[in-house]
This record gives sequence, structure tokens and C-alpha cells, in this order.
Amino acid sequence: MKQSIFKDKTCIGHALMLFANIIWGLNSPVAKEILNYGDGVITPVALSLFRMLGATILFWITSLFLRKETVRHEDMLRLFFAAMLAIVFNQGSFMFGLALMSPIDASVIATTLPITTMIIAAITIKEPITGKKLGGVFLGATGALILILSSFQGSKTSGSPYAVWGAIFCLIAQLSFALYLTLFKDLIQRYSPVTLLKWMFMYATICFIPFSYGDVIDIEFHQLPSSIIWAVIYVVGGATFLCYLFIPIGQKTLRPTVISMYNYVQPIVASIFAIMIGLDTFGPIKGIAVVLVFAGVYFVTRSKSKAQLDAELAKKEA
Repeated sequence: MKQSIFKDKTCIGHALMLFANIIWGLNSPVAKEILNYGDGVITPVALSLFRMLGATILFWITSLFLRKETVRHEDMLRLFFAAMLAIVFNQGSFMFGLALMSPIDASVIATTLPITTMIIAAITIKEPITGKKLGGVFLGATGALILILSSFQGSKTSGSPYAVWGAIFCLIAQLSFALYLTLFKDLIQRYSPVTLLKWMFMYATICFIPFSYGDVIDIEFHQLPSSIIWAVIYVVGGATFLCYLFIPIGQKTLRPTVISMYNYVQPIVASIFAIMIGLDTFGPIKGIAVVLVFAGVYFVTRSKSKAQLDAELAKKEA
């Protein structure tokens, strides 16, 4: 008897990864708008603290309505390091990088996540790099780059002399998140997403407050326009709280490389948004790029895991 798609946890994982990356696809232009307001009224450090503190409050409130779960003492230290990689270095580095370069350049660098994750997963958890997986990552990266370059052909990037530093910060953000996806998969299997994230975001906030307090108290909140306030709410509630809630749920059923492949959905979302507001048009090249992205995700999804390859080997030796 076939299992219903609504009861298939793998399908739920794919749906949540897709939804998270749709939200993240709009995060770069929205966050850039916040950072550009009033010639930098809200700094990258301040926006990062808003994300961490806001998500901490939301996750702790959510936990009040769920069954209480106790975290083992030995896992608390690992949660601290998970918070450093997934939140402090990832969010902080990305915001610094985005402030120094254009969202276009940041989108190009974001395409390195699946490649980085595939390599780290092969080294740390011995996840095999099969031909199908390698081909899927290549197809997805090709489609994403074609989409980005065709969508923003002739547009002006930041042109900042500090753009190289922006690229370095964005690469650090991708590397830290790739390490998180691979090194803490077992911890994520052990606890519920809300339990994990309420502690991780609390750790991150505590570590970040000393570096961001000065930037936050200088903001005259009563003078911020409603558009900026709503943009901050989107970044905190959508691109942080919801997306970080979806990631560990997906990690329970999907491999790290599969999760990272959904990163290629972000430039598709950015292109659709640009078309909707009249800044771009849809043509055959973009159609091909979209097909390549989803073909890449499909091939990586269909590639065999280490457990599957070990089972096949044991069956042959039996």
C-alpha cells in the first residue's frame, strides 16, 4: 500500500526547504533596503541583533505551548557551538557582507553553499560524492548562475572598494552554515526544533549583545518609517524565525547536500520578484535556468546515501 504524500516525512522536509528558501530569496533585497535607509541608520550589527533577539523571544514563547523537553548537560556545549556556526557567524557575516556589496553579488556567492556542503559532508560524515550528486550540484549551480547573470545583466552593482571584503564575509557565512548542516545532524535528530533553536538563539544573542549594544541605542526608533519597520519584521519573523524553524525539521529527513541544494531556489524567487515589479522580463534563457535548477535538485535527491551504498555492498557480499 502506497504511503500518502501528506504522511511522507521526506515530502514534508522538501516542502519546508522550498518554503524557507522562497522566504530567504526575498531576504537579501529587503535587508539591503534596511541597511541603506538613512545612510546606514540601522547597521549590519544592529540588524543582526534584531534577528537574534527577536527569534529568541519568538522561540521561547512558542516553547511555552509545547511539551517541555530537557536538554542533556553534555549537549548544551554543543548547542553553543552550533549557535556560533548557524547564527552568529552565518547571520553576522552575511549582514556585513551584504552591507559592502550588492544583493546580486551576494546571490552569486550563495551558490557556493551546496558545493561546500557536499565537500564537508564527504569529509566529516563520509557522505559519498556520487556521479549523480556531483552532476546535480553542477546543474543547479549552472542554472542559478545563468538566472542571476541574465536577470541582472547590465545592472549596476555596488562598485564599493570594500566589495572584496563583502565577498569574504559572505563566503564565511556560507561555510559556517555548511559546517552546521553537517556537524550537528545527530544533535538535531535528538531534540525538537523549538527546543534546539530557543537555546541556540539565546546563546547567540548573549554573545552578540556586547558588540551591538552601541549601534542599537543610537537608533531613533520613533523616526523609522513604517516601511522599514515592516521590513525588519519580515527579516526577523520570516527570514529568521520561520526559516530556522523549517531547517531542523528538514534535517531530520534530508541529507545535508539535499538541504543546501534548495539554496538555488533563491535566485529564482529574486527573478520572479523582479518580473512582478516590472524590473525584468521572463524569456527562454530564464526558463532553461529554472529547469536546470530543479533538475539539479532532483538528481541530488535521487543520489544514493552512504547508508544505501553500504546496504547494497552488504547485499552483494551476502
